[in-house]
Amino acid sequence: MKGYRLTFIRHGATQGNADGQYIGITDLPLSEAGAAELYEKAEAAGFPSFQKVYISPLKRCLQTAYIMAPNCPMVEIGELAEMDFGDFEGKTPQELKNDPAYAEFLKGGLDNAPPNGESARQVVTRCFRAITIMIEDMMKNNIKNAAVVTHAGIIMNMLTCFALPKQAPGAYRCGFGEGFEVLVTAQLWQRSGAFELIGSFPAAYEDGRSEYFADLEDDNDDDEDDEYYGDYSYDDYDEDDG
Repeated sequence: MKGYRLTFIRHGATQGNADGQYIGITDLPLSEAGAAELYEKAEAAGFPSFQKVYISPLKRCLQTAYIMAPNCPMVEIGELAEMDFGDFEGKTPQELKNDPAYAEFLKGGLDNAPPNGESARQVVTRCFRAITIMIEDMMKNNIKNAAVVTHAGIIMNMLTCFALPKQAPGAYRCGFGEGFEVLVTAQLWQRSGAFELIGSFPAAYEDGRSEYFADLEDDNDDDEDDEYYGDYSYDDYDEDDG
């Protein structure tokens, strides 16, 4: 049965990440340290050749893609942008701690959006549109190995919703320039709207993650006490954006 490999990769670090800010749709470039980290990982791990790279339209993702797959065709997909944190953009949890609207936001809920921002339900909806666009393009054009350069929150959301076996959101934490590989088959996608999780990315880090995946059952028990907004866990999801 024909399969399509899709690799989800988190963008490199920005200054906003280092400062602990919410930078969902704030269009910051990679920091000097963030770019250097990506080059180091690329040299150490030896990133594979992709036939196409789907990217979030934000600068940090475009710059990451050019570092990790410089000679690969790239397609921007607006639905891959990070969650819009509205009035919380550019601020840290410390700066927001006395804001009643922030306290309300942290209570979670699919429709509990930050002021002038985006709800988790809206993010889930566009994640479905994005994954459908990518999978249909791969199948139509016989693209067997592609990458998605996007954000931690989007990766967490997509894999929580569509990856098998099912895992808690915290299972999909990943560092900058890292992520997960999945295998898409027409039969499974058309029958169940799902794909198979096959491992971490880069493969060089797979051994280091093996104990983590082996202990997921214990981690999932802990996740039950986390604060969630939609498919995002406040404890697991990076406050600075992802």
